This record gives sequence, C-alpha cells and structure tokens, in this order.
Amino acid sequence: MPGGARTNARASVIAALACGATVAEAAKQVGINESTIWRWRRQPDFIKEVEGAKADLIATAVGRLSDSAAAAVGTLRELLADTSPPNVRLGAARAILELGTKLRETEELARRISAIEEIVQR
Repeated sequence: MPGGARTNARASVIAALACGATVAEAAKQVGINESTIWRWRRQPDFIKEVEGAKADLIATAVGRLSDSAAAAVGTLRELLADTSPPNVRLGAARAILELGTKLRETEELARRISAIEEIVQR
C-alpha cells in the first residue's frame, strides 16, 4: 500500500474506532487486514490519535447541544404562557426548575474541582 493510501487508511481507521467501531468493523470498512489495526493499536501515538478523535467528537456534540439549549429554554418559557394548558405549564415549570438546579450543581462541582486542582498543583 503506497504511503498516501496507508495514511488515508490509518485516518479512516482512527475515525471508525473513535465512532465506536470494533477492529473487525473498522478493517472491513477501510478494506485492510485486522492485524494491521491490532499492530497500530500497540503504538502509543495511534492510541492518542483515537482518543483525540473521540474527544473531538464529544466536543462537537456538546457544542451542538449548547447551541440547542437556548432554543429549548425558549420553548419551555413559551410553554409557561397563560395560554398553555395547566398541565403543560406545570411540566415546563418543573423542567426549568430541575434543569436549573442541575446546572447550578454542575457549575458548583466544576468550581470545587478547579479549586482542588489548584491546591494539588501547588
């Protein structure tokens, strides 16, 4: 396999593994032998590349969720309107309160973890 094709195969395998494919599935998708992937998996750089690709996928998903969060909050606020049926308003109110509480707890935990990390690094 020429160098360029091998680089493309490696990148495709990294993408497939980062998306949750098994070695067998990745090999079949890319059209290479499983033993090649198993050999790559023993290389620290390859493992780092797969983990980096996974982190990128997660960051992208979180970004998309964040973009949608404002619209979701807007929808919940609209459902609180007096024109909505009482059961819909109650559901929206509960969702807002529950999600608001979880967000505050998450922010507080993140702040505490940062403080602990700062102490440990001293």
